[in-house]
Amino acid sequence: MERQGASTADAPAERGPRKRRRPEPTPAQRALGLLVRREHSRKELANKLAARGVGREEAEAAVERMAAEGWQDDARFAASVARWRAGAGYGPLRIRAELGSHGLDEALIVDALAGLAEAGEGDWPRRARELARRRFGEDFADDPARSRKAADFLLRRGFDGEAIRSAIRGGPDID
Repeated sequence: MERQGASTADAPAERGPRKRRRPEPTPAQRALGLLVRREHSRKELANKLAARGVGREEAEAAVERMAAEGWQDDARFAASVARWRAGAGYGPLRIRAELGSHGLDEALIVDALAGLAEAGEGDWPRRARELARRRFGEDFADDPARSRKAADFLLRRGFDGEAIRSAIRGGPDID
C-alpha cells in the first residue's frame, strides 16, 4: 500500500553525502604545514607563504609566531642543512654560500660549521680525499689529467684550496 499524503518533494534527494568545504587555512596553519615536512629558514618560510597568496605582513607574523613557539629556528635549520650538505659531499665554501642564500646571519653560519667540526664531520681535507678517491679511483693522483679533473670537481663542490691540495697530493691515509 502506498502512503497517502507523501509526495516525492518530501523525500530526501538521492545524491549521496554532502561534502563539506574545508575552511581556508590560516597563515600560521600553512606555515606549520610547511615546517612539519622539513626545516625552513625564516626568509624561506615567509617567501613560501607569500607565494601561496598570504600577504607579506601576515606571512611575517606567522613566521614570528612559529619561531616564538619553537617550530621554526634558524640555528636548527643551519645545522640541519650543513650536516645534510656535508654528508652529500659538499665542502665548506658551498655550504656557507647556501646558508647565506637563505638569509642567515654570519654568526649562525659559523656556528653550523663549528657544529660539524665538533661532531667530527668537519675534517674537510679528509672528506675531499675520500670524495676524490670514490669518484676518480685510488690512484688518481698519479695521473695529471685525472688530478686536474679531481681538483676541478672538488672546487665545484665547494672545497677550499688547502683541502684540494691535500686530496691531490694524497695526504695521510685514513683508517
